Amino acid sequence: MFRAPEKLYPFESHWLDISGIRMHFLDEGPRDAPIVLMLHGNPTWSFYYRNLVLALRDRYRCIVPDHIGCGLSDKPGDDRYNYTLAQRISDLSDLMNHVQPKTPVHLVVHDWGGMIGFGWAIKRPQQIASMVIANTAAFPLPTEKKLPAALWLVRNTKLGALLVQGLNAFSGLAARVAFKKPVSAEVRKAYTGPYDCWHNRIATLRFVQDIPLKPDDPSYNIVQTTESCLPDFSDKPCLLVWGEKDFVFDLHFLNKWKRIFPQAKVLSYPDCGHYILEDAGQPLTQAICDFLDNNDRGTEAG
Repeated sequence: MFRAPEKLYPFESHWLDISGIRMHFLDEGPRDAPIVLMLHGNPTWSFYYRNLVLALRDRYRCIVPDHIGCGLSDKPGDDRYNYTLAQRISDLSDLMNHVQPKTPVHLVVHDWGGMIGFGWAIKRPQQIASMVIANTAAFPLPTEKKLPAALWLVRNTKLGALLVQGLNAFSGLAARVAFKKPVSAEVRKAYTGPYDCWHNRIATLRFVQDIPLKPDDPSYNIVQTTESCLPDFSDKPCLLVWGEKDFVFDLHFLNKWKRIFPQAKVLSYPDCGHYILEDAGQPLTQAICDFLDNNDRGTEAG
């Protein structure tokens, strides 16, 4: 099994059995501390949040799952696992019920983590203490935004599927274009390492194939329902963090979030890309820490 270098990823692994499939997650920090739930997207994994976990684990309980098929979690075939948004939300519910179901949660989301996290949160808005939203969505594709050609190819053609599973095109390409600032070869390798063979790349393909674009797509109704419930969080402290050079989650998405949450504080970086936590580095990590510290109210969850 792939392992990230300990100097980059110095964490203890935890596992949750979901119908015979193991979900890997980090559980770092005091067990009685406020929870920060960090949700990654495609094709990243909990490694994406490593620096934020290190900065927070002295005073927060950091829960960071690897979605099934990603990172150090099991990577089952379609015969054992349903790679859909509905299943992802169910997995997260199982994890949080296992961890501590009633505790207030600071929600940190990126990429698909937005749809998964808010899909889970809409059933328990009173439990959400604050939100950090980074280059993601929890609503259908904005009307003024077209699906990028590369994603269309992967989502809709056999050639695209072959490129992803056969040549690791999605994770490999992301490890080059999602950064807009230099990173070490060791960091790039850690991002692609879990997806080292055809079998282990199934999730990176299924995530793209599950992108909801029209009403008859399997996940469309979930995303539409989630969007309709987002006003339930309008009283929550919110930090919008954006890499403006993201060719997928571009400024169309940021502007929509700003309309949904006009109360949000916005940190937008013109020189950063999709992997915003990498590109913006320590100053952004500190800004997120400051935001969480300023908004940790110890709210009682109902």
